[in-house]
Amino acid sequence: MNFLDKYNYWLNNGYFDEGTKKELEAIKDNEMEIEDRFHKDLTFGTAGLRGKIGAGSNRMNRYTVSLATQGLADTIVNKGKEAMERGVAIAYDVRHFSKEFSHIAARVLAANGIKVYLFDDIRPTPLLSYTIRRLNTISGIVITASHNPKDYNGYKVYWEEGSQILDDIAEEILNNINNIGDFSNIELIDLEEGIEKGLIQYIGKEIDDEYVEKVKKLGINDDIDKEIKIVYTPLNGTGNKLVRRVLKERNFTEVYVVPEQEKPDPDFTTVGYPNPEDVKAFEYAKIYGKEKEADILIATDPDCDRVACMVKDDNGEYVFLNGNQTGALLVDYILSSKDKKDTIPKNGAIVKSIVTGDLSRAIAEDYNVTTLETLTGFKHICGKANEFDKTHEHTFIFGYEESIGYVYSTIVRDKDGVISSMLIAEMAAFYKGKGKKLLNRLEELYEQYGYYFEKLISIVLEGVEGQERIKRIMDSFRKTPIISIEDMKLSKAIDYLRDETGNPKSNVLKYFFNDGSWYAVRPSGTEPKIKIYIYSKGENKISSEEKIRLIEKATMDRIKSIR
Repeated sequence: MNFLDKYNYWLNNGYFDEGTKKELEAIKDNEMEIEDRFHKDLTFGTAGLRGKIGAGSNRMNRYTVSLATQGLADTIVNKGKEAMERGVAIAYDVRHFSKEFSHIAARVLAANGIKVYLFDDIRPTPLLSYTIRRLNTISGIVITASHNPKDYNGYKVYWEEGSQILDDIAEEILNNINNIGDFSNIELIDLEEGIEKGLIQYIGKEIDDEYVEKVKKLGINDDIDKEIKIVYTPLNGTGNKLVRRVLKERNFTEVYVVPEQEKPDPDFTTVGYPNPEDVKAFEYAKIYGKEKEADILIATDPDCDRVACMVKDDNGEYVFLNGNQTGALLVDYILSSKDKKDTIPKNGAIVKSIVTGDLSRAIAEDYNVTTLETLTGFKHICGKANEFDKTHEHTFIFGYEESIGYVYSTIVRDKDGVISSMLIAEMAAFYKGKGKKLLNRLEELYEQYGYYFEKLISIVLEGVEGQERIKRIMDSFRKTPIISIEDMKLSKAIDYLRDETGNPKSNVLKYFFNDGSWYAVRPSGTEPKIKIYIYSKGENKISSEEKIRLIEKATMDRIKSIR
């Protein structure tokens, strides 16, 4: 069917509810909108589903959620009775329809005879990862669009290790989705019936309590300045209760939450784009921080799997730390602390993504700790932890990527904003107790290892034409790389669609120059964007910043020339 046929199918089929039909009727004269909603089906992949909320096959709605869940259910049923009895844990965030979508998923699974553990309220995404491992479920679902704008939602699937699914399981689920044929073939029972049959069980506080106790035990140092003043914002998301509880139970006495951003708000009224990677997300926190004379500002994204911070400089102004800087500081803090206690494992490993900076690698080398690289996404980073469980080749210490995601230890197998908030607060308190700020420590690392600077450029290209332009941009860089930029000469190129590094194939291009600088280009896996990652290494701040400027100009000139 073409997009108009699909539109009419949804509009006239008795399976779809009146609210859906009314929404579709309202766009009957807008062919461009109809095409955007129906030119493709919302694609299920290793990241699950993510898209705008609304009626249509290319939107997040009860029908696309039920279709994906039936595909997951068929996958589990095919694995036998034990897998069905182990069941699926389901969590959800604060977004519009998140609770409804979680209930739809539970009803589909229960209708297929699969046990469901359903959280009784909003929860941080990393708690789902913990729960999968704790309850030994075969799978998990979280309804979230992470940091996307308010009109988005998403559906992520996890497997029994507590990590997001990899290609093999995703392909199995997708094949089962494609075999369903028609929405009327989806199994569905009432929520109450599922509860009465013992197939749906609510979970909540008892899991929270266990998780908090385990998180607190991950603290590295206790001899720190716990009177450090912390302003925290959950950005109206799921992090408020657990982050504050952990900090309180670690005896941080001066923790203040931004009042306007404390309560769940699916419209993210105070922030618009609730992404703590964007310094604009800290506007309220900065005002409140100055009022409270806070030493550090900490923000988690709406599903609390990512965290960013702002710290004071020597003039008392707040400075944003990007994911590379925070990750390098955490690697340094973790390894130096463990080294003093002689607790670094002999086969320890730091795992980072291929588009994350190299300062942490230089730090890890000083402690004889291996650094491994994976494709972007914590399904790959924590996939290494899962691999080490079987091979014992390394001991997983810490994983991170430049997009402010971090995981410490292996009680969860995904990035964790609760654990990371605690570690960042502890690290800041540790250095404050020694009369230092985090920026002072970062400068010491630059002086010791070199000035590793970075810049991320994200270009939003929406709709069908946007997708086509992203493809043209990737084709241009792939076919005709930039050979030189002033004194920087291309020394190596990796096309991850064709590379032999052992990573799965991915549409990422990475170009290295002879001075240690590099850049990478890739389409976003979850948003209509193309991303350019620029990294430089220099002997001082000025030289490193100049290299960033030169690489940015060369890459952006190329992109602007491609229409």
